[in-house]
Amino acid sequence: MRDVGRVSLLYAGLSAKDRLRALASRQFGVVARRQLTHLGVCGSVIDNWVVAGDVHRIHRGVYAVGHTALSTEGELTAAVLLAGPDAMLSHGTAAWWLRLTNRRPAAIHVCTPRRCAPQPGIAVHGRRRLEREWHRGIPVAPVAEVLLGFAATERFDDLRYVLAQAEYHGLLDLDALNVTDRPGSAALRAALERHQPQLAHTRSEFERRLIRLCEAHGLPVPTFNAWIAGWLADAVWHHQRVVVELDGREGHAGWARIRADHARDLALRAAGWVVLRYTWEQLEGTPGDVAQDIGRALAAAISR
Repeated sequence: MRDVGRVSLLYAGLSAKDRLRALASRQFGVVARRQLTHLGVCGSVIDNWVVAGDVHRIHRGVYAVGHTALSTEGELTAAVLLAGPDAMLSHGTAAWWLRLTNRRPAAIHVCTPRRCAPQPGIAVHGRRRLEREWHRGIPVAPVAEVLLGFAATERFDDLRYVLAQAEYHGLLDLDALNVTDRPGSAALRAALERHQPQLAHTRSEFERRLIRLCEAHGLPVPTFNAWIAGWLADAVWHHQRVVVELDGREGHAGWARIRADHARDLALRAAGWVVLRYTWEQLEGTPGDVAQDIGRALAAAISR
């Protein structure tokens, strides 16, 4: 996907088949017809390869070399190649590839300065020419553009989480996000106003739901996944010495898990911590009761 013209000299003297293999090895087993043409492989040779099964059509003008079982990298590369030169991953797909979220969108999102019709499973976004950035071998849009696209297409709570991850990884450039006239800009501004860095330290939707509960009821936001007295605690208010443990949606943990939870609670209480424990159903069904319970514990700790 890098400029084939820059590497064509590396293939000088190679047979057409060797040029095919060399290009595919750089692109996770996927090539574009236009790239092969640029490397001097004529269209009739490519057509013969298709008939012989040396290459397999994935999209129009995009082929897998010697196989049809694409890796994740191959699927993403094929989508970028479909969108043409200067295309790149964007929106939720780019956020996922940058590891700002663990949710991979159902469709692969790419943006391109060229006209390109979307395909099943591929969402194509027209965009002015952008300076591409490379991440794990695949071009992605600049982070500010990724965040703006994410804001336009994904849930607000997920956007807040992605912003926290971008800051945690040192990718959040507030000046670059000063955009006012693009789809997603209003949601992005709203998310920045409610920016919560602790979201980056959560490991589940359950923990993120606890943050939203604290915000909604005026409670201080805890630290997440912190080591206390030799144990990893879900949520911690250090100053008040209060710990909240969250029991997941499965409802019925195994006996070994129950024993470990009780051992942790006992050890934390022995170390002077107040330990509270809630289920998903409680946070979902009676959030006000949970908030009052946490509030009482925090207030009591301050008065001690």
